[in-house]
Amino acid sequence: MKYQHILVALELSEDSKVLIHRASILADILGADVSFVHIDGSHGEIYPDLVDIQVDKQEPPIKRAALQQLKQITDSTDLPIKHFLIGTGDLSDKLANTIAEFDIDLLICGHHHDFWSRIISYSKHLIHASPIDILVVPLEGQ
Repeated sequence: MKYQHILVALELSEDSKVLIHRASILADILGADVSFVHIDGSHGEIYPDLVDIQVDKQEPPIKRAALQQLKQITDSTDLPIKHFLIGTGDLSDKLANTIAEFDIDLLICGHHHDFWSRIISYSKHLIHASPIDILVVPLEGQ
């Protein structure tokens, strides 16, 4: 299958650079567009919609410190980013609508190999909710 639009689920850690690098390689090989998504789940569903900070100049629904941290992580790539979606709540709840709205055909997310991820896996929720292919990238335990 030739993927045309890759969505990378980012978290606020240096591990996201691994996911960005993987997306960059695939995008180069496939000629695909790449978009990023970050969902702040720490305070629940404060704002129901995703905001594309590339085009929407309103105040994003996450803390400024988190936004700066994301920009530091993503500034390390020269990969052109089609959309940079920010929201609150749970990505798995927003996944089907986001995929349809932005015509995504591959999701890249990470999975930590640590004790807590064996008990509570965020990627499991994404796998269950996703109508498209997912590349789950193993990440170092913290």
